[in-house]
Amino acid sequence: MRIADLVRAVETEGQAVFVIVADARGSVPRETGAGMVVTPTHSLGTIGGGTVEHRAIEEARGIMGTGSSGNIVLDFPLGPALDQCCGGNMQVGFAVFGAEDLERLSAAGGVLELWKGGPVFRDPAEARTVLTYGAGHVGTALVHALAPLPFRVRWIDARLDAFPQQVPLGVETVTTPLPEAQAKAAPADALHVVLTHSHALDMEIVSAVMERGDFGYLGLIGSATKRALFLRRLRERGIGETRLARLVCPIGLPGLKDKRPTVIAASVAAELLQVVQSTTQISRESA
Repeated sequence: MRIADLVRAVETEGQAVFVIVADARGSVPRETGAGMVVTPTHSLGTIGGGTVEHRAIEEARGIMGTGSSGNIVLDFPLGPALDQCCGGNMQVGFAVFGAEDLERLSAAGGVLELWKGGPVFRDPAEARTVLTYGAGHVGTALVHALAPLPFRVRWIDARLDAFPQQVPLGVETVTTPLPEAQAKAAPADALHVVLTHSHALDMEIVSAVMERGDFGYLGLIGSATKRALFLRRLRERGIGETRLARLVCPIGLPGLKDKRPTVIAASVAAELLQVVQSTTQISRESA
C-alpha cells in the first residue's frame, strides 16, 4: 500500500487506519503484505474481501473510536467462525495515523508495510523504478495503471506541456529534450517502457538502454515489423544479439489484440508485475 494513499486519507478525514496481512498461512484470500486503508467513512484497497475484510474494517473503525494510537495484531482463522471455508489463518495488523503523523508520512514517501512489530516505511528507492517515455494516450493510461502498484514511476516526455494537469500521486514527471539521457541515468535493473510520439526518439531511447545492458525490462510499443526494423538498426550501432533478444515489442501480455489505450496499459502493467515477480523469485532462490 502506498504511503500517498494513506496521506490523502488522513488529510481528507483526519484519521485513518493502515490494515495489513502481517502473516498468512494455509489457504488464504490474500498474501502476507496485502494492505488497505480504512477511514471512518470509506476503505481503499483490499485484504481479500468477504467476512474477514468486513471484520477487519469493523475492527479498524472501532480502534479509531477508542482514540488508540498503538499497533494491534489480531488473529483471523478462516473457518466456520468467519463463515469462510479457506481453512487458513491470517494475522491482521492495524496501525492508526492522524494529522500529527502527516509530516513524517509525507517525508517517508514510498510504500508502507506492517509486520508484527508495527509499521515499517520502505524506502521508495527500494521499489522497482519504471521509466515511461511518452505522454500520449497509451503513456497516460499506463501511468495511471502503474500509479497504485508497487512501482516508482518516472514519466518522461520531450514536449512542453505534454503532461495532463492532474498527475497521479507519487508519479514523477520529467520534461526534457533528451529523454535518452534519463535512460542513461536510470537505476540499474530499471524497467523501461518506450511509447513516444516519434520513432526516431524511440530509437535513441532504446539504443541508450541497450548500450547500458543492465536493464530489468525494455518494452517498445509497436508491431513485429517495428521490432525487426529496430533490431536491424541497433545491430548497425554495434548492439550484440544477447541484448537485442531482450527487446519486448509488441508490449503487453501475448494474445491480447484489443488496441484501446486502457487495455494496453492494463496488459503492460500485468507484464511488468510478472517481470518483477520473476526476478524477485530468482533472487530469493539464489540467496
